[in-house]
Amino acid sequence: MSTLSPFAATVNVALGGAIGAVLRYQLGRQMTGWMGAPAMSVFPWATLAVNALGSVMMGLLAGWLIRFSPEGTEQFRLFLGVGVLGGFTTFSAFSLELVLMVQRGQLAFAALYLILSISLCVSGLFFGLTITRLFG
Repeated sequence: MSTLSPFAATVNVALGGAIGAVLRYQLGRQMTGWMGAPAMSVFPWATLAVNALGSVMMGLLAGWLIRFSPEGTEQFRLFLGVGVLGGFTTFSAFSLELVLMVQRGQLAFAALYLILSISLCVSGLFFGLTITRLFG
């Protein structure tokens, strides 16, 4: 149970999210500098790197929180997991949730979550683009 007030929890998430978003932006800029704009325009290298790195970091954080369960883990979870990694990449949260389902033996739900997440999110993006093209 969280000992943080709702306001403190929200501040932790907001500050972490701001840091994560800036880190994502800066990594994209650095990668463009390293690889060059032409390479970055052919394939979304920065997005792939952010999602992969964020998923590894989410795994490390979740493993640390599970293994050590120190006092005040709710603040770490909110600031680092929901905030920083959420701002850095939401794919890390998706990856954690999917792996937890698999580890709990909820294979059917994991498969459904995987299929629905990809199909709904990609089709949702297409839908949004279509709406803006029709009415924009």
